[in-house]
Amino acid sequence: MAATVFAATGLAIHGKALFGLILPANGFDLSVGNAVSMIGLELAAIGIVAAIEPTLRGISGGLIFLAALTVLLMGPSGEAASVVTLAWQVRAHVLVALLSYGLLTVGTIVALYALAQERRLQAAKLSPVNRLFAPLETTEKLLFGVAAAGFAGLTLAIVSGSSFVDDLIEQHLAHKFGLSLLAWLVFGILLAGRHFKGWRGKRAVQLYLGGFALLCVAYFGSRLILEEIFQRSWS
Repeated sequence: MAATVFAATGLAIHGKALFGLILPANGFDLSVGNAVSMIGLELAAIGIVAAIEPTLRGISGGLIFLAALTVLLMGPSGEAASVVTLAWQVRAHVLVALLSYGLLTVGTIVALYALAQERRLQAAKLSPVNRLFAPLETTEKLLFGVAAAGFAGLTLAIVSGSSFVDDLIEQHLAHKFGLSLLAWLVFGILLAGRHFKGWRGKRAVQLYLGGFALLCVAYFGSRLILEEIFQRSWS
């Protein structure tokens, strides 16, 4: 109980400091450090919630530890170019997109954890390390819970983002939007398969990782190609 209170207090302090840095005045600080720290904030939140289930306390401790490391990256960017002035609607959209991306990143960590569990079970490895692993079914429930929350956020981000786009080609957003939509479709198929067909195990995990890979390419690959190769921006 004391550990939970301590972790929750740290989460509140982390969140207050982080959002003060990400949302300065009427701007938005898109520095990499703050973005990673936001993912850490979500790691900690999910870790605290997951710790309610005793068998998940092994992975919960790992998530909270990783979250603590991301705090070291948090801070003002020191570069004026990273702080942009945006209307509140656009700021809300970007924040929702970052939160949903962060949730799906957390899901990726849980998915890799589930994959490691399955391989250990197949290899029949018995050691004290097994105490850190919850039953595979429990881990999968956590994975799909995170996936559902991330999918809902991604849906909201795509819908809200489309209202700010006048011309996908002119604003250099066609690739980003298309890949994000494809990732959204993959996650939707995964959740539908889980709900109606009971999908689980390696196939479900691999499908999740495939959807996340598409999302990474959408957010980072497109930006790299536009800015570094074609010398253009998403403006």
